[in-house]
Amino acid sequence: MANKNEHKNLQKLADERAVVYLSEQFKALIDEAEKEIEQIKPKDLYILDEKMILVDVREPEEFSSGYINAHNNLTLPRGKLEFMAIKRIADVYGQDAHIVTYCLKGPRGSLAALQLKKMGFTNVKNLKGGILNWLDKGNTIHSYLGELTLTK
Repeated sequence: MANKNEHKNLQKLADERAVVYLSEQFKALIDEAEKEIEQIKPKDLYILDEKMILVDVREPEEFSSGYINAHNNLTLPRGKLEFMAIKRIADVYGQDAHIVTYCLKGPRGSLAALQLKKMGFTNVKNLKGGILNWLDKGNTIHSYLGELTLTK
């Protein structure tokens, strides 16, 4: 029979392994999404048509710090995407709408794009590197303060 210290140590080890396992599983999900979904560069957003829908999958407080301006912008937080996608995208623009997802760094956008694809959307891409990559390339974002750029 294990004493309390041994039990604590075993529990700590199990918790650490669970974190590693979950991290590895999460990394595998991101890798799958990035393989399945076309990753476009910031410059590619300039050549896409006006019918493109730019879907920001960040949380509302992240969106309020600034967003990429486009003809058609939607904010669908990743945690609510599956519940809102049909009503906000398919019912308005159709299942074959040209969609580009983005987040802060890229993984949430890739995961969201993959989920949209699994939901039957046929033309989904992700902005590689998210809004940070967009800013790093010298592009602007918009917020209640106006147009903002990254200063180096």
